[in-house]
Amino acid sequence: MTDTEATPAGDETLEQQLEEMLEIETFDPPESFVEHALLSDSAVYEEADADWKGWWVKQAKELHWFTEPTKDLNDSDPPFYKWFEDGKINASYNCVDRHVEAGNGDRVAFYWHGEEGESREITYADLHRDVQKFANALKDLGIEKGDVVGIYLPMIPEVAVAMLACARIGAIHNVVFGGFSADSVKERMEIAEAKALVTVDGARRKGKTAPVKQQVDKAVSDLDSLKHIVVVQATNADCEMQDGRDVWYHEICDAADDECPAEELEAEHPLYILYSSGSTAAPKGILHTTGGYLTGVAATHRYVFDLKPESDVYWCSADVGWVTGHSYIVYGPLANGATSVMFEGAPDYPHKGIWWELCEKYKVTLFYTAPTAIRACMKWGVEHVEKFDLSAMRLLGSVGEPINPKAWLWYYKVIGGERCPIVDTWWQTETGAIMITPLPGIVSTKPGSATRPFPGIEADVVDESEGKPIDEGQGLLVVTRPWPSMLRTLYKDDERFIETYFSKFGKETYLVGDAARKDEDGYFWIIGRIDDVVNVSGHRLSTAEVESAIVSHGKVAESAVIGQADEDVGQAICAFVTLEGETEGTDELVEEIRARVGDRIGKFARPKRIIWADDLPKTRSGKIMRRLLRDVAEGKALGDVTTLRDPDVMQQLEGKIKEEQASEQ
Repeated sequence: MTDTEATPAGDETLEQQLEEMLEIETFDPPESFVEHALLSDSAVYEEADADWKGWWVKQAKELHWFTEPTKDLNDSDPPFYKWFEDGKINASYNCVDRHVEAGNGDRVAFYWHGEEGESREITYADLHRDVQKFANALKDLGIEKGDVVGIYLPMIPEVAVAMLACARIGAIHNVVFGGFSADSVKERMEIAEAKALVTVDGARRKGKTAPVKQQVDKAVSDLDSLKHIVVVQATNADCEMQDGRDVWYHEICDAADDECPAEELEAEHPLYILYSSGSTAAPKGILHTTGGYLTGVAATHRYVFDLKPESDVYWCSADVGWVTGHSYIVYGPLANGATSVMFEGAPDYPHKGIWWELCEKYKVTLFYTAPTAIRACMKWGVEHVEKFDLSAMRLLGSVGEPINPKAWLWYYKVIGGERCPIVDTWWQTETGAIMITPLPGIVSTKPGSATRPFPGIEADVVDESEGKPIDEGQGLLVVTRPWPSMLRTLYKDDERFIETYFSKFGKETYLVGDAARKDEDGYFWIIGRIDDVVNVSGHRLSTAEVESAIVSHGKVAESAVIGQADEDVGQAICAFVTLEGETEGTDELVEEIRARVGDRIGKFARPKRIIWADDLPKTRSGKIMRRLLRDVAEGKALGDVTTLRDPDVMQQLEGKIKEEQASEQ
């Protein structure tokens, strides 16, 4: 594809152009980009394969170490791998102090933009001051190295300050996405035995303010381990402060000492826990450590986004409550001395062009978002983009779920003007950092493919029965050697860690949980989850978690949840619900169930579709056959159902689906 400028076009013309572009299989990196790329020679892949441990040591040396490590990988006890274990390091120092000491204190770390148009510039010197203050404030509250601190904040600068302050003193942070309910916060704080929680008086969303602290108070009132709640005053929402437990963020920072030297921590010291949905109701506490994680996120952020920290303005539109925010809003960009945009609001508030308005305002050069958001922008129309000047943009990224080719092409043409490479990245909470991605100055891209593993990463597609590599075709995605940013275990649950990720093909092969295929060029195409996890707008939710919330409704006897393809959010939640006794399914009950899920988990988890079921398809041992539920929901032929305890269930469900379809016509 030539390096050309896009011409303005009406929606109908644009539609025709995208249809024509679907015929183009491969897009080469633009010559103008390659000329200035950090990596432009494919020999980097051969170098990393020839000495993959040495490659990662080389990346680790880009960081500041108090004590340089002499060891690379300790693989003596798989799957409990360790990296750089005799080194001493601090993530906060790497993200803040070293840039100030290098004379870059005046560089903007974050352009923060509030929902109602407020803006703040936070320099590295500002961050250095605030992080030290809050780190000392935490110590004044009795927080010590190894203690867990919960963080439940919206997209405000204090969320990054809180994370870095924990990292500075060796406390382990446990961030909870602001869209989760207070009950979800309680569950995560309880499992982790958090000693303190940092939250906010209220959170804004599309012009409304939710009373966060009030909800948190109700949920955590009986948690004995939680000694302190620190409250950021962001909206002046009413909230009660409990004597002896609750403190205002600004007050304890004002009272704290100015200087807080960063603790010299072991490379394997835990940095954070992030709870991710699994295939059972209990969330999995994914544990990342300091040295290896920071090595992974800094290297991938630098090379995948071709970062030039002196001139680039980078924007990752994710929320810090998910791993993308941890790795590519906080730790990766700050470790590299980048200037980032942090936006508090939604992509359609106060108008549907707000993202592009901010890209123009801050002259964003690197933009990283989710396919769900791209599809929403497509639906809203190109006119919301064309009002703004995006000429500073030079690279686009995609994250969270596979991107369909048409959305890729729209992104490439409308946002990138056909001059910006797209890095379609695959990775997980567990992997810590990007694993499969184009290097934008080297790899030709194919719309919908994450292309090749990052240098130093070895991934493969294998058959399900024996784990044998599949040269071309579909199978299970695996990672076949350790990498520095990998999770070390599941918090307080080593057995579940082994069972979930390393039981199928042995303790040296990481089972991803995604199906994938490789094409004739060795490019990877991620297909979707193979376990009981639904990916809604890039947010992974266990089916069991949603089912538990549904069954908590007094009129529900049983539920089974599946994910269905959805053009808006990637996968939407479809729930089959069996009601108690003679209860009839009504529209009112549908809304009650959806509200219950919203209260227990978060609004994003509410089922889009509820199908009333007299019974669910089960094996003779009582296992629910979700595969059959997917088939019946999508109108597919069911095949042999004789192994079911009651084969007639499927016929009844097919009748329910037909009734549903008839009522919609």
